[in-house]
Amino acid sequence: MSADTRLEALGVSGLGEADEPAFSALAERHRRELHVHCYRMLGSFDDAEDTVQETFLRAWRGRETFEGRSTFRAWLYRIATNACLDLLAKRRPEPATGGEVLWLQPYPDRLLDELPAGDADEPETVAVARETIELAYLVAVQHLAPRPRAALILRDVIGWPAKDVAELLGDSVNSVNSALQRARAGMREHLPAERQDWTGGEQDAVTRELVRRYTDASVATDVDGLAALLRDDVRCSMPPTPGLYVGRDAVVHDWVESGFEGMKGLRAVLTSVNRQPAVAFYLWQKREGAYLPLTIDVLRVTGGAITEIVTFHDDRFPRLGLPERLPADGTE
Repeated sequence: MSADTRLEALGVSGLGEADEPAFSALAERHRRELHVHCYRMLGSFDDAEDTVQETFLRAWRGRETFEGRSTFRAWLYRIATNACLDLLAKRRPEPATGGEVLWLQPYPDRLLDELPAGDADEPETVAVARETIELAYLVAVQHLAPRPRAALILRDVIGWPAKDVAELLGDSVNSVNSALQRARAGMREHLPAERQDWTGGEQDAVTRELVRRYTDASVATDVDGLAALLRDDVRCSMPPTPGLYVGRDAVVHDWVESGFEGMKGLRAVLTSVNRQPAVAFYLWQKREGAYLPLTIDVLRVTGGAITEIVTFHDDRFPRLGLPERLPADGTE
């Protein structure tokens, strides 16, 4: 008898009687959405991975406490949220000066594609799922205290009723609603003002052309060409390296000072991260006879201009499913 068949025979209310393979089969169905939930709470892909494992361990150990009053999925969300809150209570990092979130990590779209499909009849639901995984949202939510953060995500993203959030947090509905108001105000303070104009859904032709021009100018180390693609108030950061540059002049000055114009032998691979366009760069290494990972730029595009660049180091390439190296192309 397969694990799924045993589960059907037991019924969810008989969870305490399930053996470990049957329990794991049921829990694994929800792994990706729980991972994304923990990622929103924590801002770190790796911490979310560890927290989901802790969630499954807690759920297995406490399986006999499941009484069937809620769905198994909701029960797992409760455990995952508490695991996130416990982690934040132990080591809650504070955003750096200027609002940088140095522990921020990217989330590959290929894994987001594993999430259950949104209801095509509810485009607002699909938009919320997309917007709340973008890097700017992740940065903004990290500025909230843990419990208001949980209230915001459970209410505005997951769509839980206030009474269910109150039960999870051990608060009254009034307290949850008050925390939610504060959290929403905090998000407005830290989110970009033009959020309603963000590129959503599939990239349009203007965005694709802009990304192509950005890629070509980067490979050519054409600073002037890159500068022409940036909005005046562009923001540039490189977590976990401290340093936030705001404004075209500051960003371009940093590129020049870092010697970018003298960097030759670049190749690029287009990808997508956090439902945003991204470009992975590789640098020619003569000793290796190949192009090796360098950095990945995740772009936010507004009104036909680049408004934010978040650059991640080469250690994120494996998580993003990017090649470990690119072969020589004859131009070296």
